[in-house]
Amino acid sequence: MEATGVLPFVRGVDLSGNDFKGGYFPENVKAMTSLRWLKLNRTSLCYLPEELAALQKLEHLSVSHNNLTTLHGELSSLPSLRAIVARANSLKNSGVPDDIFKLDDLSVLDLSHNQLTECPRELENAKNMLVLNLGHNSIDAIPNQLFINLTDLLYLDLSENRLESLPPQMRRLVHLQTLVLNGNPLLHAQLRQLPAMTALQTLHLRNTQRTQSNLPTSLEGLSNLADVDLSCNDLTWVPECLYTLPSLRRLNLSSNQIAELSLCIDQWVHVETLNLSRNQLTSLPSAICKLTKLKKLYLNSNKLDFDGLPSGIGKLASLEEFMAANNNLELIPESLCRCPKLRKLVLNKNRLVTLPEAIHFLTEIEVLDVRENPNLVMPPKPADRAAEWYNIDFSLQNQLRLAGASPATVAAAAAGSGPKDPLARKMRLRRRRDSAQDDQAKQVLKGMSDVAQEKNKKQEESADTRAPGGKVRRWDQGLEKPRLDYSEFFTEDVGQLPGLTIWQIENFVPVLVEEAFHGKFYEADCYIVLKTFLDDSGSLNWEIYYWIGGEATLDKKACSAIHAVNLRNYLGAECRTVREEMGDESEEFLQVFDNDISYIEGGTASGFYTVEDTHYVTRMYRVYGKKIKLDPPSGTNDTASTSGHAACAWSARAMSSTPSLAASMPGAPSARPWPRECPVAAPSLGEEGTLSVHTC
Repeated sequence: MEATGVLPFVRGVDLSGNDFKGGYFPENVKAMTSLRWLKLNRTSLCYLPEELAALQKLEHLSVSHNNLTTLHGELSSLPSLRAIVARANSLKNSGVPDDIFKLDDLSVLDLSHNQLTECPRELENAKNMLVLNLGHNSIDAIPNQLFINLTDLLYLDLSENRLESLPPQMRRLVHLQTLVLNGNPLLHAQLRQLPAMTALQTLHLRNTQRTQSNLPTSLEGLSNLADVDLSCNDLTWVPECLYTLPSLRRLNLSSNQIAELSLCIDQWVHVETLNLSRNQLTSLPSAICKLTKLKKLYLNSNKLDFDGLPSGIGKLASLEEFMAANNNLELIPESLCRCPKLRKLVLNKNRLVTLPEAIHFLTEIEVLDVRENPNLVMPPKPADRAAEWYNIDFSLQNQLRLAGASPATVAAAAAGSGPKDPLARKMRLRRRRDSAQDDQAKQVLKGMSDVAQEKNKKQEESADTRAPGGKVRRWDQGLEKPRLDYSEFFTEDVGQLPGLTIWQIENFVPVLVEEAFHGKFYEADCYIVLKTFLDDSGSLNWEIYYWIGGEATLDKKACSAIHAVNLRNYLGAECRTVREEMGDESEEFLQVFDNDISYIEGGTASGFYTVEDTHYVTRMYRVYGKKIKLDPPSGTNDTASTSGHAACAWSARAMSSTPSLAASMPGAPSARPWPRECPVAAPSLGEEGTLSVHTC
């Protein structure tokens, strides 16, 4: 090759996989003076070859997966060098030369999977550094001055080290797009530098001892953050700072202690991959059905039970992979089988009893894993698609072959010259007999149809059964229909103009809802929604829905259904009233509100009366004077007494039997007769003639 003069024009060479152990290295490489990139991966190199000094135009050098203990040599003499990839070697700090960081164009440095215990010295002088990977080493601290000059970094990987804190100067990395800190004991690091990294797109914090207390309260400024990994931490719920990420696409929260998801997850409208495996979830909220762009949902090794999956999960039209292995699922919603793009469905290690019949209509399914469900009974395949699912050959020659017949017999059956089959003859005779019975049945049906036609002809000839227009009236047209008055509930102009009208059920009656509150539904209320529009012919048409809140009482549910029918009768509409339940609204209903509805906790009180316990009030009366002369009440044998105690006792009996007497006493409130069922048998008498009376 050297004789042909080709080597000086070579721009790139990949010598990976060769064995250069023992000092052997091809000398012809020196002739490649125009070489731009050189790959020497997995070549058993123990040191850098001297031939590299001749490659003055070399820009990219990759020496990964070798036995290098040092990079000293000719690297600093390569003025055009931009990228050094030396991962997976045996490099220590002493093996990284300081002078390579004086190269003006050095922008990529990968020293991961080595034996570094600290950051290389003079690294802060590489002012043009864009990609820095120091992961999988034993670095326990980052110098404060490191990020003073490295402000143009785009990619930083410090994963799998021993870092316990991060320098505050990291907030200067305003251009950083990828930050990987996996596997560092950052328990006491608050990560206050994150909100300043406004260009961040990928953030990986797996196994960094994250809790709710050591995460930033808000990441709202990270408008470009699309990939977040918080797996293998100690989170007990989804951090609130994640709900404010407008561009979130991929979120990994696996291997935490999350037991419940908030309804705020409906804000992740752009999320495509959601991993919630290995948590403590028992159910998913209905709000997850609003993640219409979700493609991959992982729920393995949770505690999902019978009601674990929402019934509206079929609204995830973009779902391609659904994995919920190792849970307590007994059934899955039928709507899950309506996801048209579903390719992978993994439900092994559950308690499944059966699957929806619609499972057979998943046309794009590639993987269906239902292993280790001991009680599972697969649903029967639909008869109308039997040819597609059961491709069985019932021909005689195939049956003979399956029965072990000789090839000659099979060939004779195929040619039609084989022995006659007595069973086939019986079947032919049976078909003849059945055809004769069919002929008799046809004659009977013809006679019945003739009788029916005669009867209809007589009815048409009868003048009494004819309507003024000459058409035969239906049987129900002669019935007298009562006139119902709905003006108490609906105004005269309702449904006469295109638009939207909503009523809320309060105390058994529909009450009009202001336009400002359209699309906002209380969870304990029921609503009637009327959509008025013009059809293609320009005539008024209506759509009527009644919406049922998740916490609504029985009276509201019944009244919403009844008044929805009343509204249809009032308008004379031919449409049907559609029931919509909270969290499982149809696409047509959501389109009425442009897919923008919200739920509000609470609602109005029920229209039923509530029974309250009767409260008894204790009052105290005092009888003054030593001597008292009062006529005893009629019907009593009590006589006046000069004793104060006796007067008190007599007065108490008088008050219990004569209400007017108690009312006439000075300062006494109006009293009622002493109830016979009162638990106090007699008023209690205190000192100095004080009387305690328990009134009901």
